[in-house]
Amino acid sequence: MPDNDNQILLAGNDLAKAVKSAIAKELKLADNMDAPGGTAAADWELVSSNKLDEKKLIAIYTEVSGIPALDEQETRDLIPFPDVSYDFLNSQDCLPVTWTDDTTVIAITSPYPAANLRHLWQSIYNCKATFLIARRAFIERFITSLYDKQDENEGNLFDSDSEQALRDLAKEAPIVRLVSDIFNRAQEMGASDIHIEPTETEVAVRFRIDGLLQTVLRPPKNQYAAIASRIKLLAGMNIAERRLPQDGRIELNTPGNPLDIRVSTVPCMHGESIVLRLLQKDQGVFDLDKVGLLDDTRKELESLFNMPHGMILVVGPTGSGKSTTLYCIMRILNADYRKIITIEDPVEYQLDGLTQIHVKASIGLTFANGLRAIVRQDPDVILVGEIRDRETAEIAIQAALTGHLVLSTLHTNDAAGAISRLIEMGVDAFLISSALLGVASQRLVRRICPECKGTGRQAEDPSKRCRNCRGTGYKGRIAIFELMIINDELRHAINQHEDTTVITNIAKKHGMRTLKEDGDLKVKLKLTTDSEVTRVCKLDIAAV
Repeated sequence: MPDNDNQILLAGNDLAKAVKSAIAKELKLADNMDAPGGTAAADWELVSSNKLDEKKLIAIYTEVSGIPALDEQETRDLIPFPDVSYDFLNSQDCLPVTWTDDTTVIAITSPYPAANLRHLWQSIYNCKATFLIARRAFIERFITSLYDKQDENEGNLFDSDSEQALRDLAKEAPIVRLVSDIFNRAQEMGASDIHIEPTETEVAVRFRIDGLLQTVLRPPKNQYAAIASRIKLLAGMNIAERRLPQDGRIELNTPGNPLDIRVSTVPCMHGESIVLRLLQKDQGVFDLDKVGLLDDTRKELESLFNMPHGMILVVGPTGSGKSTTLYCIMRILNADYRKIITIEDPVEYQLDGLTQIHVKASIGLTFANGLRAIVRQDPDVILVGEIRDRETAEIAIQAALTGHLVLSTLHTNDAAGAISRLIEMGVDAFLISSALLGVASQRLVRRICPECKGTGRQAEDPSKRCRNCRGTGYKGRIAIFELMIINDELRHAINQHEDTTVITNIAKKHGMRTLKEDGDLKVKLKLTTDSEVTRVCKLDIAAV
């Protein structure tokens, strides 16, 4: 921790004026006394209303006061200090980070109480205090975890079946900030999913980053009911129902890109497991140049989706990027002279210019029924979110044979497996061979971090982790592809009901690269690593 003896601790009025002036400049307002801010409550109100980013506020505090910001990446496990009470820390919004006989480093949410805290610490503990500015949610989380010693009777409130009690918990300011902090951190770290899993003694909050789960927070168990209730409240779910699975949706306007969050809860041994899937609303993410297609594969894929009719399938397991690839194609095809209709469960991304239909099986709007209606709408392009049964498959194929370009997904391990899956569903082989243009199989592998080149460390200081990838050596993901284009020889093999191995060998004879071969090329281009390609391909082998 830094030694900040030379911190500039302005007097109250001068500090308030300086902060107000800096906030006014950041918000591009006139620099006068009517500018917002100037007190801790007023400053953080700007953050909670999304008028000012929390990082910007902390930067303003550090610039005006000279107090540095706490580096959470360098913060290890904190310990409680027995001479300091929970009530004191909670009232002052502060937290001792380190404490020696001579000096205490204290994390504070704003510089306003620093001068008073320095005096108190010297008077009470005969110890010099220095300070770091930290996010409010960070301090609140550790105060509650380390110092809040509620007994079992107090804890019963968190197990209450009263809906009003749960609603009151969900609206408490620390819980509101904690849940908002979870969302903001997930977005900052590039997480695709948030997993909230209660255990007997604590709550594990894990983010799925670049396909792998990482434990990010461990709030105390007595906060679980409030966290769960807050998420359910935002998602429009029944906060009192904990015995049955539920689904919900949150539209969140965060300081970065707006988020569409899909919420799923299932009951488990110690509460409910909550999984939140984060979907970026920014249409800029649908760029075919960025998904990992090599030049020759892209040209072949473009030749398929520029055909006037036929069926294209994108296959792979859940979370392999199939929807993103399809939306990249939709974005290219989207034009005034084309009518594009999608039917999905659910509609994951909203694109202007597309007619998008959300499946509602409870009222009879299934994929099959929806497809029948779509064909009567005279579309040029149809996107079917997923082919799950024979009826849907046959209607989609008939649409492809009657002048429509149809794109859809299947859950199979490789491109050739899509043929056998359709036949297993009961679709006639001659229909498949007549309608199918091609099948793209894909997986996601982690991309080598451009900052540290995969070492996980900064070049200028090998002792520190790379901040861009947090020491993993990877940042972001790209896809590896296996593109099978249907030709006459493959059509004959399909009609003869040849097995997957035969179909794969024919496709390879005509130039198809397997997933492993495409991955190896990306290793040579230093886009990913051999261990990543091997890991992903081993998962495929295990799934067969």
